[in-house]
Amino acid sequence: MPVTDVKHDLDSRTLTITAEFDAPVERVWQIYADPRQLEKVWGPPTYPATFVDHDLTPGGRVTYFMTSPEGEKFAGYWKVTAVDEPRSFSFEDGFADLEFNPNPDLPVASNVYTFTEHDGRTRATYAGTYATAEDLQKVLEMGVIEGASGAINQIDEFLAS
Repeated sequence: MPVTDVKHDLDSRTLTITAEFDAPVERVWQIYADPRQLEKVWGPPTYPATFVDHDLTPGGRVTYFMTSPEGEKFAGYWKVTAVDEPRSFSFEDGFADLEFNPNPDLPVASNVYTFTEHDGRTRATYAGTYATAEDLQKVLEMGVIEGASGAINQIDEFLAS
């Protein structure tokens, strides 16, 4: 299993997931840089993702939706704030309606994804910070740890295929 650690801290409003992949940093980066590859691993296994827009550059926007087993669609967006290819990227991650307008009633995370070489493998750190402890608590109750861990745990199998 790629996920090696999950920590959340309501006081600092953070959720951090650490994972290790049996691939070089550049290969893991390619998954996030290519929307067709990202579709294979973004979201829980039973909620496949479709990326509509994918501009992984500072100021860029990424939009996607996940489809439930019953066919219901759930949309999200990223507002990319920084990119240091292939080491890291930062973005605001929010929920949206099906036309990709941000949903102001749901939390937004400020995320930093970092990829570093570690013993010939890639260590990935997925860190999210929320505006309030209540926002973090809300996504925890929505199952963010299970959903994100399930998504991340698909990456090794995808890399091997």
